[in-house]
Amino acid sequence: MSERREDSDSQSRIDYGVIFCVLMLALIGLASIYVAATHDSSATNVTTVMVSQVAWYVIGTIAVIVIMQFDSEQLWKVAPLAYWLGIFLLAAVLVFYSRSYAASTGAKSWFAIGPLTFQPSEVMKPAFILMLARVASDHNHTYYEHTTRSDWLLLGKLVAWVVPIAILLRLQNDFGTMLVFFAIVFGVALVSGVTWRIIVPVFAAIAAIGGGALTLVSTTGGRALLEKLGFASYQFSRIDTWLNPSSNTSDQGYQLWQSMKAIGSGGIFGTGFDVSKVYVPVRESDMIFSVIGENFGFIGSLILILLYFLLIYQMIRVTFDTKNVFYAYISTGVIMMILFHTFENIGMNIGLLPLTGIPLPFVSQGGSALIGNMIGIGLIMSMRYHNKSYMFSRNEDFE
Repeated sequence: MSERREDSDSQSRIDYGVIFCVLMLALIGLASIYVAATHDSSATNVTTVMVSQVAWYVIGTIAVIVIMQFDSEQLWKVAPLAYWLGIFLLAAVLVFYSRSYAASTGAKSWFAIGPLTFQPSEVMKPAFILMLARVASDHNHTYYEHTTRSDWLLLGKLVAWVVPIAILLRLQNDFGTMLVFFAIVFGVALVSGVTWRIIVPVFAAIAAIGGGALTLVSTTGGRALLEKLGFASYQFSRIDTWLNPSSNTSDQGYQLWQSMKAIGSGGIFGTGFDVSKVYVPVRESDMIFSVIGENFGFIGSLILILLYFLLIYQMIRVTFDTKNVFYAYISTGVIMMILFHTFENIGMNIGLLPLTGIPLPFVSQGGSALIGNMIGIGLIMSMRYHNKSYMFSRNEDFE
């Protein structure tokens, strides 16, 4: 009788709502990758592509099972180790990066061992989330009452931990991934209780810098200044394509223009599964949403977006159920990571945002991004699996 009760308790600690959302996204991803590979003349073997992606899903599932075994105390202790290991990998890739990938993408952000490739910045994201969660928890335990001074100090700590990552990603020419890390910092800062008297001016300053950058890009003198600061010609081309997609549909703007045509051709209900009339370069990864929009139309695209909202809702619900401050910061980081990826990927596919090479979570082809996202899911699953309210104390176990 007691064994049966233990089995029931173990089952109740597994969040099937999160599993359902990820499983549905994975199935949509496999179907879309199959369509892309089938109609892509550069795909060497459709079976190889599909088996490889399924293998990554299996590895990701194993990662979820392993990560969810770690309780909050163990995650607290492993956070610095994971962070510095990630920093080491980000530095190492600057030396041992794949020359062929750098030539095709302009970014020195991939390791390559034979046919296998790995992007360390993707697994750095959950490691960074853990570190920020620890920093925010420790700070708010020390400064129990929020003041303007303590909030500025917390914001400074959060920014200090992202600076080394930003520098390394800048050296890799991976601006899109850098934005993800800043989005994570922003989310954790909001949840940690930083006053709006700080958040609003900082956000306004960021918006002003962004507007100023766009102004510089649109002028000859401004571009000359940005080139001296290290901006590459392909980055200017991406911005030009974003601002005016129809201006150059045969060169730099070809990918975006084809994506918009594919999505538009899908209409309300889509052309049907495996019916592809518009060719889109690299649609199996960065432009996977164009496949969904073309094959399944507005209705299919809406269902995909609703699945992401349902997944985020499930994550928020788990966080409130556990009532654990450290976990709250972790879930915030994971939610911001997935939310930013989703918003950026879909936005760039429809021309709302510039092309940045950000994959669609759990859907796009590729192993590095999938493993990073699955680790994030493992952290969320850990909350339910180790459901205990725990407030950290500054004892030796957490130093």
